[in-house]
Amino acid sequence: MSEKFVVLLIDGLADFPVEELGGRTPLEEAQTPVLDGITEQAEVGLVRTVPDGFEPGSDVANMSVLGYAPEKYYTGRSPFEALSMGVSLDKDEVSLRCNLVTLSQNRSYRKRVMKDYSAGEINSNEAQKLIAECQKQLGSDSFTFYAGVSYRHLLVWKGGHNDIVLTPPHDISDKVIGGYLPQGSGSGQLCRMMEKSGDFLPGHPVNSRRKERGDLPGNSIWLWGVGTSPRLDMFSERYGLRGSVISAVDLIKGLGRAAGLQVIDVPGVTGRIDTNFSGKAQAAVRALQEGDDFVFLHFEAADEAGHQGDVATKKRAVEKIDQLVLKQILAKLDSTERLSLLILPDHYTPVAEKTHTRDPVPFLIYRSYRPGKQEFRVSSFSEKNAAQTGFFLEEGHHLMDYFLEKNFQ
Repeated sequence: MSEKFVVLLIDGLADFPVEELGGRTPLEEAQTPVLDGITEQAEVGLVRTVPDGFEPGSDVANMSVLGYAPEKYYTGRSPFEALSMGVSLDKDEVSLRCNLVTLSQNRSYRKRVMKDYSAGEINSNEAQKLIAECQKQLGSDSFTFYAGVSYRHLLVWKGGHNDIVLTPPHDISDKVIGGYLPQGSGSGQLCRMMEKSGDFLPGHPVNSRRKERGDLPGNSIWLWGVGTSPRLDMFSERYGLRGSVISAVDLIKGLGRAAGLQVIDVPGVTGRIDTNFSGKAQAAVRALQEGDDFVFLHFEAADEAGHQGDVATKKRAVEKIDQLVLKQILAKLDSTERLSLLILPDHYTPVAEKTHTRDPVPFLIYRSYRPGKQEFRVSSFSEKNAAQTGFFLEEGHHLMDYFLEKNFQ
């Protein structure tokens, strides 16, 4: 019987106690009978996924979880998204994440407020038309826009600078943007593009229709996440395993591609609470039954809910994963394979903060063929219980070594 490894990454799951939940977190409040059923036999602890000196982004945190030390391998966020979109970067090119966002109205661009970092989770068809208009109005021999999924897009800058100070839009919800615009070498060009987009995008027919429907308009672009092409060691060479990644977001798919993992596309995935939870679980099971040893299964919905300050949706995302994903994986694999399962978030996205924090995150390791060490076992999986076991990994990239039982010191 071969051993199969599944990482169930619940993006942004970790949270602080929430007053409206009686001082409990969404994870503690969620009804998760399947997760509860395996926790008593699992090992639970904390891991620091974001090293000192790095911002607590999903790029850095997921790189750590996959076993790659950001201090050695990280070259920026957007290049992973470029990889996922099939965009290769030359040595003299940098890429930037290009969000479609909703800003408040003000004659001065600098005085506008970040109302929504996702333009109301704009759909991909509408977004593609707005990005096409950006290419028409702002594109040049130096700047090329590429449409992605929903509000997440890409800008490639030939001869661009990699040392610009940029701010993720989800970090400045409800704040005046003036103090967060690009700074550093070449930043003036980016600021002018962003400001110009705020002139022509509001009147675009797509946004006119969105406002008529009561939807938020994508009335500006926001540039962030600059980087150069990454160079990762192949996951198969590091760990001797054949693997795949399943996600709705380009960042995670690109990270998987950079590591040599097969990217499995699943119909109906969105990165939100309406994603195809069951389809992703089915794809993971199928991949493992057809020869894969390892699957990195990523869910974004809890993170999106955290950014929106939406407690109820964050709790519901955990419950859907319990019933539609974890239950199916255990039913199909637990009795037929030596199954090892790692469950964790990449970072905290507290609903009170609406952005990421760098706190160490809880993790759970379940192995179908043996119970975890007694001293690291708890009755339920939560942020608080994980902290109480005393099992703590300071360097996040060592968690994969421990999980796969490969060269762990």
